[in-house]
Amino acid sequence: MSHPATPNRKWPVAILGATGAVGQAFVRVLANHPWFEIAEVGASERSAGRTYREVTRWLESELPPRIGDLTVQPCDPAAIHAPIVFSALDAAAAGEIEPAFARAGRMVLSNAKNFRMESDVPLVIPEVNASHLAALETQRARRGWRGAIVTNANCAATGAAIALAPLHAAFGIEQIFMTTMQAVSGAGYPGVPSLDILGNVIPYIADEEEKVERELPKLLGGWDGRAFQPAPFAVSAQTNRVPVEHGHLACLSVKFAQKVTVAAALEVLDAWRGDPAARGLPMAPERPLVVTMTEGRPQPRRDALAGGGMTVTVGRVRRDPILDLRLVAMAHNVIRGAAGGSVLNAEVLVGRGDLPSG
Repeated sequence: MSHPATPNRKWPVAILGATGAVGQAFVRVLANHPWFEIAEVGASERSAGRTYREVTRWLESELPPRIGDLTVQPCDPAAIHAPIVFSALDAAAAGEIEPAFARAGRMVLSNAKNFRMESDVPLVIPEVNASHLAALETQRARRGWRGAIVTNANCAATGAAIALAPLHAAFGIEQIFMTTMQAVSGAGYPGVPSLDILGNVIPYIADEEEKVERELPKLLGGWDGRAFQPAPFAVSAQTNRVPVEHGHLACLSVKFAQKVTVAAALEVLDAWRGDPAARGLPMAPERPLVVTMTEGRPQPRRDALAGGGMTVTVGRVRRDPILDLRLVAMAHNVIRGAAGGSVLNAEVLVGRGDLPSG
């Protein structure tokens, strides 16, 4: 049975930064998507004019032949015409290129950090805060854009936000202490040199702690019609790179405004299904969050691909001797935390009827 928002034709989409690790993840996610069809791929000027196959060092599985035959275009709205644009651009390029596409009337689904904290740009995990998409009207009016930019969150913040959203709604978060163990795929390709990461842990990821500390309050806050109002809790984050391929794991200790027991927290987590706007969509898992009672879980090797990589697994929910509660959350950083999250955002926009005509 089709979703009520199922389009009667596939939307043509473009991928910017298509040759990189996240760009390739977009290709894999979108190659057989029932609603979207990859029409164009964009990359740097040095790759433009050649086939995608020629310029891409493909990292996983097999490159879909049709996509491999596409001619790479420069990341310019004069060269790329699809109404929906998925951006896997590096932050150094995204700051100029993404607004150019929005001004040209395109809907930009961005993975870059540049616009996440803007007062009129939605930072969206659909199950958590699909209502923040209401800001698009203000964004267009304020900036004079015919299109718009919607961002998805930092890959470490994404898994934590999904785990924390039901608890914040039920009990009111006041403080979060968060320590992450983040997979090497989060650094892109070629990423971290092998001799730095093999048999090692690196207790520093540039800008990562600041991103998590800024983004979680926005994700779990609200939109007042003019600007986003962050949730009034403090976040202290420590981020580490570990020798794991895929899957970011977050250890969370949380203080709440209301009294919370482990049993009550487990009940809330187990019952949560997220915003109805995200249900039944092609990228949406049956359950955005699952709780495991198995000792020693979640684990990236065993849980990263839950729900096709879109489900966050939560375990080790227990009392915290200093704050109130502690738990462990794990998410696939490339799928839920990057390409899959952006595609789900686009699917929700289809459901809202908030995509450009084209």
